[in-house]
Amino acid sequence: MAVDAAAESTLWADCLLPEDERDRSPVFSPLGEARYTLGLETIYEGYLVHYGRPRLFAPPDGDTALLLGDYLYAHGVARISALHDVAAVADLSDLISLCSQLRAEEADGDGRLWAATAALLGRGELDEARTALRLHSDSALLERAAREAAGDDAVDAALAAHAVRRPA
Repeated sequence: MAVDAAAESTLWADCLLPEDERDRSPVFSPLGEARYTLGLETIYEGYLVHYGRPRLFAPPDGDTALLLGDYLYAHGVARISALHDVAAVADLSDLISLCSQLRAEEADGDGRLWAATAALLGRGELDEARTALRLHSDSALLERAAREAAGDDAVDAALAAHAVRRPA
C-alpha cells in the first residue's frame, strides 16, 4: 500500500511516516478472506487518514488528509473490484457510507461495523445489522455476526487494535 502510494505521487510519498514508525499490522482483514486483505486494509487506512490515527501516513494538513484518504478509499475499492465481486463492492460502499454517518453523528459502532464487514464481505448477510446501526445506533447485531463468522478471539483482537487508532 505504502509503496504503491509513493509510486503514484510524490505528495503521497511525502506523507509517509518514517519507515521505523510505520505499523504494518493488519487490523480487520484477518477476520475475512485472504483475497480481500490488501483492499480492505487500504480502505481502512483511508478511514484512519480521514478520522483516526493512520498506521502508515502522516499528512501535513487537513486538505492533504482528505485527498489521501479518498485516494486510499478508491484504491482499496479498485483492488476488490478487480476480483469481480459485486456484492463485496456493495458491502464496502455501505461500510464507507455508514462510517461517514457515524462520524457525522459522533456515534459509536464503527469497530463493530468494520469487523462484521470484514468477516462477511460479499456474502450479502449484513442488511438487517446495518439497518439497526443506521436507524437505531445499535451495533449489537454487527458484533454478533462478526463473532459468529470469525470467532471471539479474532474479533476481540481486531477491536482492540482499532480502539488504539479509532476516531476520538
